[in-house]
Amino acid sequence: MKNAFTLIACCFVTLTVLAQSPKTITPLPGIDTLFNRILKDQIAAGFSVAVVRGGEVIYSKGFGYRDVENKKPVTPNTLFAIGSSSKAFTASLLGLLRKEGKLTFEDKAISLLPQLRFYNEEMNSQIILRDLMAHRTGLSRYDFSWFLFNTANRDSLIARVKYMKPTAAVREKWFYNNFMYMAQGMIVERLTGKTWEQNIKEKFFNPLEMTRSNTDINAFKNDSDASLPYIVAGENVIKKIDYYNINGMGPAGSINSSANDMANWLKVWTSGGYFKKKEILPSSYVHEAASSQMVMEAALPAKHDDVFLANYGLGWMIGSYRGHYIVEHGGNINGFSANVAFFPSDDLGIVVLSNQNGSQVPVVVRNSIADRILKLKELDWNGEAKAAAEASKLAKKSIKKAPVLKISSSHPLKDYLGSFENPAYGVIKVTLENNELHTVLGDEKIVLKHMHYDVFDPKSIDKNGLVDTTQSNLMFNFSSGVDGKIQGIGIFLDGSEKPVMFDFKPEIKIRSVKELEKYTGEYTLGKAIVKVFLKGNVLTVFVPGQPEYETETMEADTFNLKALKGFSVKFEVTAEQKVSSMTFIQPNGVFKAVKKS
Repeated sequence: MKNAFTLIACCFVTLTVLAQSPKTITPLPGIDTLFNRILKDQIAAGFSVAVVRGGEVIYSKGFGYRDVENKKPVTPNTLFAIGSSSKAFTASLLGLLRKEGKLTFEDKAISLLPQLRFYNEEMNSQIILRDLMAHRTGLSRYDFSWFLFNTANRDSLIARVKYMKPTAAVREKWFYNNFMYMAQGMIVERLTGKTWEQNIKEKFFNPLEMTRSNTDINAFKNDSDASLPYIVAGENVIKKIDYYNINGMGPAGSINSSANDMANWLKVWTSGGYFKKKEILPSSYVHEAASSQMVMEAALPAKHDDVFLANYGLGWMIGSYRGHYIVEHGGNINGFSANVAFFPSDDLGIVVLSNQNGSQVPVVVRNSIADRILKLKELDWNGEAKAAAEASKLAKKSIKKAPVLKISSSHPLKDYLGSFENPAYGVIKVTLENNELHTVLGDEKIVLKHMHYDVFDPKSIDKNGLVDTTQSNLMFNFSSGVDGKIQGIGIFLDGSEKPVMFDFKPEIKIRSVKELEKYTGEYTLGKAIVKVFLKGNVLTVFVPGQPEYETETMEADTFNLKALKGFSVKFEVTAEQKVSSMTFIQPNGVFKAVKKS
């Protein structure tokens, strides 16, 4: 009887355990097979994905490799650079500051950040904080300004905005501009007394238990479960490239995170601002950020009748996905692509992170998941992306490049040396090494290969000294002045219709007052008397009826007129170091003035 009771008791315990542990139901049955096919078809190194629904992570997994060479697999905790998916974090910091009463989104941008100045006074007086957040300042991307002329100094970067000519009037047209998100990060720093990086960690990473996430390139690279960056090169070869240090532009896209960490960020947005019943963001801000603030483009239905609309909120893009409201933002930085999305009406969030440059993988995976969870007729997003990539390759192959004209340059190589500056971008310093022109763009060492005339093709040099053989789209076209000397470099940047000009920046030589005194005096120019005198330690030229022109030393006896671009004066000096005359060199001619005894 005792044994029977024991048997019954055991059965009862077993049944109880079974009742408490129902069979796990896979939320996305068979999708792993699709994801592995996507990995192969898109020639991707790896990707990680997490899905949030009902406030819970219902799926998270890694595919492929974070390190292809050493066959190290991607996990849901593997770190990836999320690029511009960082923008929603930066804008949210401003949402918190508004709640604290430290600003409004209607405040003038320059009043919140005094070192920020725009191209003209009209822009200075009109642009408000909301314009920065919704990309509606009228400034186009100017991405090469920070990408090729990188610096950790945010004040130095923001100073370039003053020289960025608008493409449209304020709020007239949507233009994506990373500088405006850096400016928001600087506003946060000014009003809190802490760095943008500290604010991100304290306001989001810590309370959201995003323990894997960081904003530092070195912490990223040294992490034991970090993915390496890759591109697809040549004939479908997965090639590792260097990490890119975003530096001062960090508020626009320097967050590194994992799928599992980003799932916690998505929980905030699908719940209306909460994480584990604690408010992270005001619900009013969540609603506003996920609402249209600016029309991006017409975005009429194209290939799919039920996919349309493209508006911008505050750090988020908004569209209509097959009858469902979608809020999302992509992210791309060297070797990485990401997409973070949520569907407010469906309590659904999806994040896809990949270590493939400019990849379609995040969107293909996101759409494939959304179709299944939202019970839509499944579309072959992978097949469409594969076909588009193949068509793009064929189109590139069919383009016949113009033959390279083997015509020598107009100057010896030494004449191209020096610094060339554009205030909206930065300085290009051209040097001579091993009888070739070199420069540095971003963190890359560049050799300038001569094409024809004064046109040079910039090619990157890797750590092993190997030169990239692919033709660049950034040809350097050197130009000469009326005196025949090299005066600038024209480069087509950021889709500009005209080349962006980098003007020769003479090395400023410090001349003593005693050295400058010999140039002073009166010079006869026709019937006019030109006076050359010292104002402090600055040689100054006065032509009757014109302002006084301060000069700066260009070379031995030649001086630039600071206020007049392309104007200079050259003094003729005898063997006895006596000045006999001066020549005005300007775009409309050369004019000689003789020194009075």
